[in-house]
Amino acid sequence: MKQTQQLRSKIDFKLFGSMWALIVIGWLTIYSAGYDSSHPWIFDVSKNYGKTFIWIIICILLNIIILNINSKVFSVFSYIYYIISILSLVLVYFIADDVKGARAWIDFGYFKFQPSEFAKLSTALALSNYMSDLDVTFNQLKTYIVAFALIFIPMGLVLAQHDMGSALVFLSFFFLLHRFGMASWILYSGIYLMFITILSLFFKPYMIAAFLMIILAVWLYRNRTSKEFKNFLTLSIISIVLTFAFSTSVEFIISKMDKHQRDRINVMAGKGGNDWNVRQSLIAIGSGQFIGKGYLNGTQSKGNFLPAKETDFIFCTIGEEFGFVGTILFLILFVYFMMRIINQAEKQKSNYAKIYGYAIVSIMAFHFFINIGMSLGLLPVIGIPLPFMSYGGTSLVAFTILVTVFIRMDIEKWILS
Repeated sequence: MKQTQQLRSKIDFKLFGSMWALIVIGWLTIYSAGYDSSHPWIFDVSKNYGKTFIWIIICILLNIIILNINSKVFSVFSYIYYIISILSLVLVYFIADDVKGARAWIDFGYFKFQPSEFAKLSTALALSNYMSDLDVTFNQLKTYIVAFALIFIPMGLVLAQHDMGSALVFLSFFFLLHRFGMASWILYSGIYLMFITILSLFFKPYMIAAFLMIILAVWLYRNRTSKEFKNFLTLSIISIVLTFAFSTSVEFIISKMDKHQRDRINVMAGKGGNDWNVRQSLIAIGSGQFIGKGYLNGTQSKGNFLPAKETDFIFCTIGEEFGFVGTILFLILFVYFMMRIINQAEKQKSNYAKIYGYAIVSIMAFHFFINIGMSLGLLPVIGIPLPFMSYGGTSLVAFTILVTVFIRMDIEKWILS
């Protein structure tokens, strides 16, 4: 009993507190975004803010349970959790209802369950387990094959559900792999191909090829040797081939997408399409100006102009009601939360806990930048929640478990010291 009390005193309250600060802010923001004068009580379970309170109670119970059990429950059985997640993703494909073109939710009547949210958690656990093995190094081809399979299997299943946003989140694990030994050229190649893909939305292939050739020519001018000239020719040929190949592929893939997905991409690229969501999002954020309109005084959300105001575009409500000051304070809190995880991950005695900490940050950072990028019209609307803020019981519980498990691991580092 005494040892248990001592361990509880080792809880990182800065991390724990910042997580719960985000959860409470999220709940209050959902209340403001979906405020209904005929249902003003924040605990009214007929409204999303009342349902969120129920999920918060569940998260509190999960906190208590997780913080009082050995974290080996998660590490030892991580592959089992992963297999269960894969099976649930397969099951969804057959029994889930179609919601806005995606088949990603299992309807239980009172609430909907989204297995892809827990697939992120199970993949983080499984990857951490595999990579923490002393025999696993990125000098072996087997390591790449297994690690990539752990990522792409759930990603492919989620993509098959037409839930592109959740599927793309799995790519965040490549930053984790790079941090722990994956060859840099793989990550840089992926970024390079993404760069070409994005450019292909705005420019013709020959213009992209010409732009890349100019960059390579400048590089050659600064490194004028026979060896670098050969590299220049090789890279030029590769760049031209990849540019035309990816431009053609992007056009083909976009043509096969659902209409609402094509519209989202075309809006970002300035090629028309239904840009109502993005326009209303920018109006809401811009109308907040410096200090905002005040809590519960957002006209865009109250007038139902703001789309998905409690989910994908929850950030807009913060911008409208609290202005530039409020959004900056929120961004500081969230960045502090992620930096705290990195700081604690570096202090772990266990490789598993250290890797798992970085897995959390990879997922959180991806959600953070993509969701806010969507709200600002800088990225296409792909429908992923802002962690702890957007309405959704499954995502709230999954994110809470994700972080609380790490907090429990962090407590146990004192046993190893």
